[in-house]
Amino acid sequence: MTSAAKALPAVLERIDADLEESLDRLFDLVRIPSISTDRAYKDHCRAAADHVAKDLESLGLDAEVRPTAGHPVVTAKSNGATAANGGPRVLFYGHYDVQPVDPLDLWKSPPFEPRIDRLPDGRKIIVGRGACDDKGQLMTFIEALRAYKTVTGGIPIDVTMMIEGEEECGSKSLFDFVRSNAAEFKRDLALVCDTGMWSPTTPLVTTSLRGLLYEEVTISCADRDLHSGLFGGGAANPIRILARIIAGLHDEDGRVTVPGYYDGVPELPADIKADLKALNLTPEEFLGQVGLKVPAGEKDRMLIEQISTRPTCDVNGIVGGYTGEGAKTVIAAHASAKISFRLVGTQDPEKIRDSFRAYVRSQLPPDAKAEFINHACSPALQVAYENPALAKARAALTEEWGTKAVAVGSGGSIPIVGDFKSVLGMDTLLVGFGLDDDRVHSPNEKYDLTSFHKGTRSWARIIAALVG
Repeated sequence: MTSAAKALPAVLERIDADLEESLDRLFDLVRIPSISTDRAYKDHCRAAADHVAKDLESLGLDAEVRPTAGHPVVTAKSNGATAANGGPRVLFYGHYDVQPVDPLDLWKSPPFEPRIDRLPDGRKIIVGRGACDDKGQLMTFIEALRAYKTVTGGIPIDVTMMIEGEEECGSKSLFDFVRSNAAEFKRDLALVCDTGMWSPTTPLVTTSLRGLLYEEVTISCADRDLHSGLFGGGAANPIRILARIIAGLHDEDGRVTVPGYYDGVPELPADIKADLKALNLTPEEFLGQVGLKVPAGEKDRMLIEQISTRPTCDVNGIVGGYTGEGAKTVIAAHASAKISFRLVGTQDPEKIRDSFRAYVRSQLPPDAKAEFINHACSPALQVAYENPALAKARAALTEEWGTKAVAVGSGGSIPIVGDFKSVLGMDTLLVGFGLDDDRVHSPNEKYDLTSFHKGTRSWARIIAALVG
């Protein structure tokens, strides 16, 4: 048994005993209005970075606040503070910046004055901007390290931390930072706490993030808008052409028809698929909350597969012709659409982009031409199901929560995690404790007190499992 495993019971007791002090430290961080997207809060973002660095230094980590083209990145390394244990060298990623608070009048209390409240169902919650995203999540990991430091005098795992200040505005400076310092941050495994649980009692490890291909296509025909009474029936109509192209992007079974689209799309392992089926996500439960009833994806796939582990194609906007009030009888010269593809597995976004453009051009009649703009082109991230760290994390979470931890893919994208794989060559474990009702990015953001408390205990268990 490793020293971390031997110390774990005492570490968990320390986490329980120090909960009030841990909340005080979280509240101190939440009070800093580190809104990254608004230049007026630049000094506050620097203050948050300094605050995090000072806290990490108190754990014996070598911490620095490092400049970027935007807000600074906090880095910290365990170095001499690490106990002599085995296990992977890990990179922990989080962010100290938060979203704007508008509209302010919808907040029940000032967003940067954190407080404890209670929901009608009895749950205690932490309320404040950043309480969940990502200050509360970040602090679960830091507090787990603090408990080990208090109990054992050191940190049992070789950890490097990277806490950025621009996640909420696209991580604009972090990509160059990671690429410029790749040798420094290349570890064996990355850890991220910026995701959620399946339910308030069921933990999960996010095993994949979908990639994103985002294309804008414009169909042009005549050299001006035309009078539909004079030219209707004879002139090519780009809106009609575009509508036909869009309609052809899916077949009757909901599959995407772009040639080669499913190259690199994996099938789920049987045990993972069985776990997902056992979650019994119903259309009434998921779609009912937004006024829908029937899943619209691939007909031969479970709803949970459609929204998390399968690739998609969606039209995000269409513009063409007259859209003002009243009527104007014209045939438009141009029509455009914005179309996004969420990618999985090893789908190649550049190949799919080229195939999509070729498909569009193949559908053009005479007198029509197409022009394209690319807005995003990033691959998916998949944690290898056979990665031993995944099994260890799931077992640790199951032990803490008393409910089997599930491995579920996320329908969203976190581009910097893709760089952890492509630039640093690391798999990433995404373990978070947020809930669907945390009102992230909205007024009255909250984080369940249980999520914070048991999230900290969970990280203590995961650290011990990884070392072991």
